[in-house]
Amino acid sequence: MTATMTNYDEIDFSPIQELTEGEVVTHSPVRDIRLPSGRLLALITLDNGRDHNRPNTLGPATLTELGETIAALKARAAAGEIQAVGITGKQYILAAGADLSDISRVGSKDNARLIAQLGHKVIGSLGDIGVPTFAFVNGLALGGGLEIALNSSYRTVDASAAAIALPEVFLGIIPGWGGAYLLPNLIGIENALEVVISNPLKQNRMLKPQQAFDLGIMDAIFPAANFLENSLAWADAVLGGRKVERKNEPGKIERLTKWPIAIKMARGMLESKIGTVPRSPYAALELLDKAKSGTKADGFAREDEALADLVSGDQFAASMYAFDLVQKRAKRPVGAPAKELAKKVTKVGIIGAGLMASQFALLFVRKLQVPVLITDLDQARVDKGVAYIHEEIGKLEAKGRLDADAANRLRALVTGTTDKSLYADCDFVIEAVFEEVGVKQQVFGEIEQIIAEDAILATNTSSLSVEEIGAKLAHPERLVGFHFFNPVAVMPLIEIVKTPHTNEQALASAFVVARNLGKNAVLTADATGFVVNRLLAKVMGEAARAVYEGTPVSDVEKAFAPLGLPMGPFQLIDLVGWKVAAHVQDTMVHAFPDRFYANDNFHRLADLAEVVEKDKGGRVTGFTKAAEKIVKEAAGSSPTPAGEILRRVQDGLAQEIRLMLDEDVVPEVQDIDLCLILGAGWPFIDGGASPYLDREGASERVFGATFHNPPIRGIENR
Repeated sequence: MTATMTNYDEIDFSPIQELTEGEVVTHSPVRDIRLPSGRLLALITLDNGRDHNRPNTLGPATLTELGETIAALKARAAAGEIQAVGITGKQYILAAGADLSDISRVGSKDNARLIAQLGHKVIGSLGDIGVPTFAFVNGLALGGGLEIALNSSYRTVDASAAAIALPEVFLGIIPGWGGAYLLPNLIGIENALEVVISNPLKQNRMLKPQQAFDLGIMDAIFPAANFLENSLAWADAVLGGRKVERKNEPGKIERLTKWPIAIKMARGMLESKIGTVPRSPYAALELLDKAKSGTKADGFAREDEALADLVSGDQFAASMYAFDLVQKRAKRPVGAPAKELAKKVTKVGIIGAGLMASQFALLFVRKLQVPVLITDLDQARVDKGVAYIHEEIGKLEAKGRLDADAANRLRALVTGTTDKSLYADCDFVIEAVFEEVGVKQQVFGEIEQIIAEDAILATNTSSLSVEEIGAKLAHPERLVGFHFFNPVAVMPLIEIVKTPHTNEQALASAFVVARNLGKNAVLTADATGFVVNRLLAKVMGEAARAVYEGTPVSDVEKAFAPLGLPMGPFQLIDLVGWKVAAHVQDTMVHAFPDRFYANDNFHRLADLAEVVEKDKGGRVTGFTKAAEKIVKEAAGSSPTPAGEILRRVQDGLAQEIRLMLDEDVVPEVQDIDLCLILGAGWPFIDGGASPYLDREGASERVFGATFHNPPIRGIENR
């Protein structure tokens, strides 16, 4: 990547001003504040005039106005009228970064470059006003919002700010308005690698204010109650000579020794974890590497070229499709009845007290803050479940995520018993018992005799027929599928399953409960495996088929790498659990014997204590000796080429998705992609499965067309 220093004042930005139609402009009004010392600070407050549900964003019109504001303040500083400039945001929000709808409409690589250059010109000018600049990060600061702070001389943060992050790599691009150069030079290469690359690749993990302060991104942290007042007093002290310590700022030795080693290790980590298909992590890595030397202008010019290249590519276009699904479709689930039809939930019952049931209880009590009842066959199991919940609440308290009063209140809301009569006043009852139809029918039959006529019953089955589970109920219309994904606290998806009998109240209640739990819900028909497990069973089945043909496990894992899933198929099976995977595979083969692969030895493997061996990074490297013996007894001796393995899984996925649409399992292909993104970690850069399968030709091979017309690709480089 080569880049030459740019004079941003000489650039004609008019081509991207056409993108401002429909932009919600974030304005930048200024007010003068007299500090205790008598100095005058001009404070910019970013505000789009909407409530906090519509965060400030930075489109071309916003940046142009902010640039004019900063230019006027520079003139005032030169005239000696002001001694400092501050920038903050409306309540709870500094800025959520670039207006992605604008960026996705840029139309050419040249225009993409102009977006990067305009950001550098405007936000970068915060460091060139002629007086110290202070970013008072009063709330959400993502992407360009955080880069506003990084381009300022000093930064304070509100201890209650929602999140701080540079999430660009997650979206298929890079921090392109100074972040890739300024951050490593502020907090050191190892910390910058975590913020810019590692966190986005961990399902877009974000920083809490205290973490941002501890890393050295922020210079001071103050409570919400007096945040601005304290920040202004702190700024006044800095202007008066108070020294600001930058404990993680890299020195000469770090640049010469630690920097190249950290980059090399990060590259190896990326190659082992995600392969080499995703472009943005490697582009970010190169920018972070080069940030160890050269000028800020050099760094900004490199960011201009990297951002232009990525924005005009397929992966960003697919990311924007995925982003739109997660930000819009997930928040307005297709097929969800009016929320007014939902039954108010004042008490939750959970049938079972095992690990899954206990995770449910913890989530329900934390998010709904209503009484939660768990039951099981004997008191010992119940006591173990309650102890687990109390212990997890204690961990949250120890981390400072709950105060003592809140923790005690949550503990008091959880009760456990073997007395099922206490379900009588539960509004919502979910089972987490053994994955067998008869067992689920039995427990629901018992509970139905006890609960109110309008109480909702929910099953967490992963692949069984919800209608069959409810076949013996007197009121099957109250039963709904409510399928969580593991780990329950982390995975954002719930598949809500509607049977031919499910009534609107049960369905509406399920959607409202899912939203109140902080989850995204997708409606599916009562089809075997629903969406995610049906497609993951195809992935796992094809992996097993290749192994039993004679292909080494490590070769199979590598063959699946181009899919871009967060882990290989056998690592996934190991995470899910071999017994669970075997059960799901059996269910799918029983339903669709001509399309799904299973092998009797799968159950023999599931009976072993350990099936696979892994390296330090968690990658599966092979079978244990006991597992290898079982596999060799049944395996062939003709390893399958990687290309053929990949093609089979691609074609199999394309076939299943087409059939699921024909069978009305979900309303549209977008819902399948949303399920795979939220429930299986399918990468944003693929846009979900269907755009990837279109681009790879699998859709054409299988059914002679594409899921999207035209296919979702990057903009042409015209």
